[in-house]
Amino acid sequence: MDTCYRKLETTLKIIGGKWKCLILYHLSEGPRRTSELQKLMTDCTQKMLIQTLRELENSGLVLRKIYKQVPPKVEYSLTALGESLQPILMTLVEWGEMYLEEQRAQPQ
Repeated sequence: MDTCYRKLETTLKIIGGKWKCLILYHLSEGPRRTSELQKLMTDCTQKMLIQTLRELENSGLVLRKIYKQVPPKVEYSLTALGESLQPILMTLVEWGEMYLEEQRAQPQ
């Protein structure tokens, strides 16, 4: 199998899926609590959000910080590896903008 294919497959395993890129995008703006992410991503269930955050944490893209207070506070932020995805995410944003513009220009 082609090595480029394997590299792309690996990348998609890590950041693919419906919610991962959106979470990474929101965390690129700074650390967020779970409730903040939930408000930004209203279509994502809390269970799915937590599951996806754990996957991103296990992949080394997201850091989970627990503050010792009552009630406990948990905050998520990007690791250096997660921050390295910012140019890729912005390229996806630009592509999405271009696609939407082309779709609007199509005759109905």
